[in-house]
Amino acid sequence: MNDWILPLLVGIPALGALAVALAPAKRDGLFSLALLFCAAEAALAIFTFTKFDGTNPNEQFSFSRPWFALPTGAGEAVPVAFHLGIDGLSLLLVALSGLLAPVILLSAKGHIERREREFLVWSLVMIAGMQGVFLSRDLLLFYFFWEISLIPLYFIIGIWGGPRRVYATVKFFLYTLAGSVVMLIALLYLAYNFGTVAIQELSTKDIPVRAQLGCFLAFALAFAIKVPMVPFHTWLPDAHVEAPTAGSIVLAGVLLKMGTYGFLRLGVGMFPAAAVQCGPWIAGIGAAGIIYGSLLAYGQSDMKKLIACSSVAHMGTIVVGMFALNAAGLRGGILQMINHGLSTGLLFLLVGVLYERRHVREIAEFGGLAQVIPAFAVVLTVATFSSIGLPGLNGFPGEFLCLKGAFDASPLLGAAAAVGTVLGAVYMLSMLRRVAFGPITRGENQKLIDLNGREWASAIILLIPMVWIGLQPSLFIKPTEPAVDLLISQIEKGRRSLALENGASLKIANAGAAETGKSGGRR
Repeated sequence: MNDWILPLLVGIPALGALAVALAPAKRDGLFSLALLFCAAEAALAIFTFTKFDGTNPNEQFSFSRPWFALPTGAGEAVPVAFHLGIDGLSLLLVALSGLLAPVILLSAKGHIERREREFLVWSLVMIAGMQGVFLSRDLLLFYFFWEISLIPLYFIIGIWGGPRRVYATVKFFLYTLAGSVVMLIALLYLAYNFGTVAIQELSTKDIPVRAQLGCFLAFALAFAIKVPMVPFHTWLPDAHVEAPTAGSIVLAGVLLKMGTYGFLRLGVGMFPAAAVQCGPWIAGIGAAGIIYGSLLAYGQSDMKKLIACSSVAHMGTIVVGMFALNAAGLRGGILQMINHGLSTGLLFLLVGVLYERRHVREIAEFGGLAQVIPAFAVVLTVATFSSIGLPGLNGFPGEFLCLKGAFDASPLLGAAAAVGTVLGAVYMLSMLRRVAFGPITRGENQKLIDLNGREWASAIILLIPMVWIGLQPSLFIKPTEPAVDLLISQIEKGRRSLALENGASLKIANAGAAETGKSGGRR
């Protein structure tokens, strides 16, 4: 059974997409069928989390089958395997993807009024693609799922999005495609020069520092666009604003994390010397993104755009934590990926609830909602407090570890990240006050209906882990520690490689200077 857990995590939503595509059922029947597959996916993801051995640093539940051979043109071929595995770096992301699967569909019910079958099929394909990215242990398989997860969102925004959906879709697609092409070139370089595309094998090879740097920068471009990091962030607010609620939830909840996960798994894991070399620059860009994203968010009048801009800041915090390149920052970065997915996913869900009732998202259109829809106001308050890192909720431990890692690496970096955290509290609490509290400023809000059963179900799925992580963070941090320790050993290996490279360069320079001196003496 254990050998088939990971193929099922990818296969259940893929089979669900096929079943929905072929089913003769009508609209409600199709939603029920798709929801059944999503519930099975969530249950299997939770089961995998409970069965995972948190003391084992190696991949678990491994599944590997020969796939095809990549010809090199030199009479040899690079074997490509359908190789799936899970470890501490991917465990929480796999669980999050499974948990969000039913939320995606529940949030869509009532919003998607045309071409429902297509929407459900693309949603299920997207879930399968996301799980494939986090489970892939072969570089070409990783790239395959990376591209698969891009296609459904293109259609979800382009068909079911807002008035400017075509512009947002094309912008999103061009940005991500540009990064993917560069990543593919680096992938082929590795395959042809090192004879393998197995991630574990590439992580153990002594790749020259210069080759590491070139490949790291190529992969980093693709990941920076997906995160997104400044200055590649401009596609994100447009995509979020135009996407339907379900699209925004999956985009903020999981798809952005593919970039930060890629930085850890491939960037740091395979090219540690380049990661050490470029780490301060990437962390600095992340810190700039925290402050810039916060200022952007503070200036927004549209709730959805405010939350989208806040994602730029929150993802910047994760990047800063990861590229502090120490244990605290790495653990905080991994945990904060999950925390951001939960809190921001819930915030987008709540904005969708208001939009379904009022068909507006402007903050000025609301006010005093706690008097009319108190349950909604309570959930919005919890989601906001989670987003700003209030102790007792999930946002606090991850953000604290990221900041600790940043301060340990550089006090200046830590101070910049801390300023962004303060700014985050300012714009999020300001939004909460203006929307939920104070007097009722619009007569239309007097007749709003509070959360219904479907919306409560979606909110509870996200609220439970938000509180659980806040109260027992060690339960979620401990399974990541052995994998983080392995990553730290890779970072140390990278530092040694750089030291050797710099030492060799210094010897060559000294030898050249000595030779020049001798020549001058002979003359």
